[in-house]
Amino acid sequence: MMQAQIIQLPKIFDERGNLTFLQHPHQIPFSIKRIFWTYSVPGGEIRGGHAYKLQEEIIIALSGSFDVIIKKANGTTEKFSLNRSYYGLYLPPQTWRHTENFSTNSLSLHLSSTVYSREDYLYDFETFIEQACEK
Repeated sequence: MMQAQIIQLPKIFDERGNLTFLQHPHQIPFSIKRIFWTYSVPGGEIRGGHAYKLQEEIIIALSGSFDVIIKKANGTTEKFSLNRSYYGLYLPPQTWRHTENFSTNSLSLHLSSTVYSREDYLYDFETFIEQACEK
């Protein structure tokens, strides 16, 4: 199984402005079924605080910056600071995460492998740990 990791996206340099793109399966290891974005996050707020049972996700900072904090079942954490639109953070299923430290006017793009399903969310960290230990 893949781990949470930064994926460098293609960057086409042009004096008129740069261009970055995504294509399946070259940069994205899954077919995109849903796209959403977060913006206008007030200072000090935290988004997320959950894991998905099945969904894979890539998060991209299209504008500004923010941190994605991964919390593992063993209690350790890993921080990914996203601040470039040509980097994406790949998150496999069963990855507990939240986002914080949003800069002014930040825009976070999320590419998902599944359509929205409330049943796919794990909001309780203890339940997440129990399910992780069962595997």
